[in-house]
Amino acid sequence: MSIDDKEIAQYNLSALEVFQMEAQAILELAESLDKYNFARAVHSILHCKGRVVVTGMGKSGHIAGKIAATLASTGTPAFFVHPAEAAHGDLGMILPEDIVLALSHSGESSELLSILPALKYKGVTLIAICGRKQSTLAQQADILLHTAVKREACPLGLAPTTSTTVVLSLGDALAVALLKARGFTPDDFARSHPAGSLGKRLLLRVSDIMRDADKLPLITPDTKLRDAIVKMSEKGMGMVLIAQDNQLLGIFTDGDLRRLFQKEKDLSEISIAQVMITNPLTITSDTLAIEALHFMENKRIHSLAVVDDKQNIQGAVNMHDLLQTGIV
Repeated sequence: MSIDDKEIAQYNLSALEVFQMEAQAILELAESLDKYNFARAVHSILHCKGRVVVTGMGKSGHIAGKIAATLASTGTPAFFVHPAEAAHGDLGMILPEDIVLALSHSGESSELLSILPALKYKGVTLIAICGRKQSTLAQQADILLHTAVKREACPLGLAPTTSTTVVLSLGDALAVALLKARGFTPDDFARSHPAGSLGKRLLLRVSDIMRDADKLPLITPDTKLRDAIVKMSEKGMGMVLIAQDNQLLGIFTDGDLRRLFQKEKDLSEISIAQVMITNPLTITSDTLAIEALHFMENKRIHSLAVVDDKQNIQGAVNMHDLLQTGIV
């Protein structure tokens, strides 16, 4: 299906209008935000002995879920509770030492208002993010973060667009302020994201991915070169490790083999001890996997023996093993 220049211009103009409108609303929030109440909200959450329970209905509920996820991943224990489900038993998940962060643009969402008495009875601190100061939710809140917008990006003024963007931005502001106040570090972030790329970079070590003894291409110094080549092919690491009583003596790689073929004509009676590389580059098992990868890239090598401080072989790792982890 083709699209003409007029349509392209029309659609892009519409997008630009939304970007500008929502960006302007965020800037206006930065100017109008009650700085004292924002500080109170951060202080309350920072010293909360329980969790932050984020709730909201409809589109506000979707934003609430994202805010809860952002808080949880940046050092603030948080989770989302659907207000309708809360009224049917999930209120039991909320404890007196928790803080409830309730989102509603109108401040009159019936599902949300129905659980306010129970929240008050539990004695939880209620922080409201609301677009109307005179609404029921705003009046019931212990702390109000007001997020009024002049108009929605939706030309009908019906679909929550600008209002949800502003609330999402405020949620990010809370999370970042808390992150900084806690002294939250990349290592802390990684512990909450062990499956992500950053988590793997900061947590995954050579010991987690190295090949163990039964998978290693290990041979003794008196092994004939032809047998070493067979062992190299069997184990598929592009190298063999030469050891005596498990102590690393040398290494021989497929690159060394190619160079040897260029120099020697008769290789039938050569032992691996005659051609191995002594004092090879090695790595320890507690090295971060990303550091091992960078080391191999810098040295332009594809495999490494993993040894302890006495040069005893603990394992081996190659470039393919490291790339498979997803650290890059």
